[in-house]
Amino acid sequence: MLTLWGRPTSGRTQKVLWTLAEIGMEFNFILASATMGPGGHVSKGNQPFGVVDSAEYRAKNPNGRVPTIDDDGFVLWESNSIVRYLAMQYAPDLLYGNDIKTFASASRWLDWENNELLPPQHELAMHLIRLPENQRDPKAVDHACKLFHKSLRIMDEQLTRTRFICGERFTYGDIALGLRVHRWYLFNLASPPVPHVERWYAEIKTRPAFHKWTADPANHLEG
Repeated sequence: MLTLWGRPTSGRTQKVLWTLAEIGMEFNFILASATMGPGGHVSKGNQPFGVVDSAEYRAKNPNGRVPTIDDDGFVLWESNSIVRYLAMQYAPDLLYGNDIKTFASASRWLDWENNELLPPQHELAMHLIRLPENQRDPKAVDHACKLFHKSLRIMDEQLTRTRFICGERFTYGDIALGLRVHRWYLFNLASPPVPHVERWYAEIKTRPAFHKWTADPANHLEG
């Protein structure tokens, strides 16, 4: 059985969790993190889940980060690579129509999420939730919001042309963007009008796999 090391409050881990839920695949889930634990973020004096600093884990992932998977002896880290592997290995029809061009398009949006959505959203999570209040910076929040707004407009433009981010079918590219947009709306910040993103988001939220790990606000707002 596949083993996943990570934490449900990690966006990177959530990509993998949502993908596994779409596939309907059973797995062992080992809580691991250097920055978060049962009580929240280490910046507030909480103890992390740990594991990632152990020699055994570092032998699997020398970065000491999450997520990492072990699939019957095949070890893989980096969330985007894990999502692509799971899609190719277990659900090519479901997650990209078994079509190389659709796969490439979904891969592009997965990388775009990592480059454009993750950095400002990480700043928002730190300065809205995880850092002690006396360390939070309203200017950092404002700057991160502006960057995220820019990306939302890019998504909205794409979704004027397609039902989902890569075309008329759901793909693994929608998973990465879906969790970031969901977290954005849970932050309840002022947002530009993006009606096509809102239409897409409403449909994404109807998927049973979305409700398995991603829907719960606790996995986004607790720190």
